[in-house]
Amino acid sequence: MKLSLRTNILSSALLALALAGTALAPAAAVAAQAAQGGKAKAKAAAAKKAKAKAAAKKTDYEGEFVNFGQWKEVGAFLDDMAARHGFDRKELEAIMMQVRYVDSAVQLMKPAPPGKPKNWQAYSKLFIEPVRINGGVKFWNENREALARAESLYGVPAEIIVGIIGVETVYGANTGRFRVMDALTTLAFAYPLAPSREARMTFFRGELESTLLYARQTGIDPFALLGSYAGAVGLPQFMPSNIVKYAVDFDGDGRIDLRNSPTDAIGSVAAFLVAHGWRRDDPGPLVYSATVSPSRQWERFINQGLEAKFRQEDLMSAGVVTTSTLPEGMTFGLVDLQNGSEPTEFWLGTNNFFAITQYNRSYFYAMSVLELGRAVKLSRREL
Repeated sequence: MKLSLRTNILSSALLALALAGTALAPAAAVAAQAAQGGKAKAKAAAAKKAKAKAAAKKTDYEGEFVNFGQWKEVGAFLDDMAARHGFDRKELEAIMMQVRYVDSAVQLMKPAPPGKPKNWQAYSKLFIEPVRINGGVKFWNENREALARAESLYGVPAEIIVGIIGVETVYGANTGRFRVMDALTTLAFAYPLAPSREARMTFFRGELESTLLYARQTGIDPFALLGSYAGAVGLPQFMPSNIVKYAVDFDGDGRIDLRNSPTDAIGSVAAFLVAHGWRRDDPGPLVYSATVSPSRQWERFINQGLEAKFRQEDLMSAGVVTTSTLPEGMTFGLVDLQNGSEPTEFWLGTNNFFAITQYNRSYFYAMSVLELGRAVKLSRREL
């Protein structure tokens, strides 16, 4: 049986027309008053109209119609969606007619030109700063019950969840205003030239598939989903496939809303981490400061994957030294945080540290989450 998204899209279009109709009468009244009242009222009306127009803008781009439906690769994708998931092919074509090409998403995905070496201290200053710390305190205070419940249920400390949401979107202040359908379709079929282009287009086609499935499952218009230029959605910036697999209705209202429900975002972040290896019973901190010997035997432990898989005794015998007492029986990964021309910082990362890197595959990212969460927690104590 063919399943349909048309009802959702038509309903949204009819609602938009109805709302537009209700807005015409006040606009006409304002215009009439301006004609009768002179230039002052006309200017006021024009200013009001301009303000309303600016407020109505929902996206950060205009987009360009390119008729994706005529592209061979898009046609194959639509055939596959119809065959495997029971979508109506004609309705998928109608959806593609509404998609816009987003050049800004393509430009933002282009590899950065060679420049300065990595610098952890400079990077961390972008995230461990007053706006995020103060915003984190406010977010924690307003959502303390949900954070405590997530910590109890999933075993993920509140400061880790607060750190992730703060780094991702400054607690919802910057969730993105790209139509997810536009961004994902553009990147799925027009990704910029890069060594990993084919792999990245495969990834984004999977996310486009998940978006269509999620829209059908939840009964929403797929064009109502807004997110980042890469298609990530809501306070925690989940990709559509991760919404389907890991997001939870943590506020119990019968639907998952990562954009408007901080409670759903909190539970979903915790659920994601547990699904990616977070262990509630691991003792001690997530990282331990370390130094390395001049012999450089420790180099074989660098860039060995985002895992805590090396025994303490093996690291120590290669010249990795820490002044902390490490928990018995645990394994670690050697983390190098480069600082440009300054000395590199070394840390021993635990299993839970590497669980955070599954959210964003970067040592810098995971350390920023830890440092921001710690700073917010300390700031709350000082109040």
